[in-house]
Amino acid sequence: MNSLRLYRDGVEIPQLGLGVWQVPDDEAERAVRTALEVGYRHIDTATLYGNEEGVGRAVRASGVPREKVFVTTKLWNSDHDRVEQAFGESLSRLGLDYVDLYLIHWPAPRRDQYVQAWRGLEKIYRDGRARAIGVSNFTVGTLTRLMDETDIIPCINQIELHPYFQQREMREFHDKNGILTEAWSPLGSGRGLLDDPALGVLSEKHGRTPAQIVLRWHIQIGNVVIPKSVTPARIKENIQVFDFILDHEDMAAIGAMNAGRRLGADPATTG
Repeated sequence: MNSLRLYRDGVEIPQLGLGVWQVPDDEAERAVRTALEVGYRHIDTATLYGNEEGVGRAVRASGVPREKVFVTTKLWNSDHDRVEQAFGESLSRLGLDYVDLYLIHWPAPRRDQYVQAWRGLEKIYRDGRARAIGVSNFTVGTLTRLMDETDIIPCINQIELHPYFQQREMREFHDKNGILTEAWSPLGSGRGLLDDPALGVLSEKHGRTPAQIVLRWHIQIGNVVIPKSVTPARIKENIQVFDFILDHEDMAAIGAMNAGRRLGADPATTG
């Protein structure tokens, strides 16, 4: 498993993890148990998902030392004015003393409380209750304002990113400012991406599934990536992407798939 550094103080995030969006609590517990058994060390949840309790149960029961499991959770939009309380509630549901990464889930610009919320995350970070802090679904504009008006630059921005929506401008902005890019919906949310003929050609060439080809592409362009699955065989398959390499022609073929096609919600209007 590759890891990427979040801060100069040595905090590292496993480059591939398990996401549990839209997974009920008990099912999330089973999926996380399976993931930890087959080698995952990065689990991504959120208050919105309603499965922090199941994730926490799986982490605590796994037998993997807590310091070896990277746990992310997120602050929901309606909690931007109560960060301290919301974070405490997440810790309680998880049954953990700290999280490895705490994110603002959406900027919710019409609420216009994300700068205030970020200051709350800065305090949590300084207190040592989150080893790192970042954001999700921020744009160049909302990130720039955050950096201009607060003290700590987010270490990571989790955004929709897949071959149909490659977010090149955002990735360039992140690179210039020392921010990691993390991809949600990395496989296109089951909406036709994995059936694309271009991926079929690469799948046949490498003897890998289309999902493995896409995940390997994410790894090679430097994304942190959190595919979601509750199927044990698929969970195991998704982590088997560190023993082959896509060549320049392969990467160019996937690069040509970019259609600027957002499949999820727009950060400019959500919240």
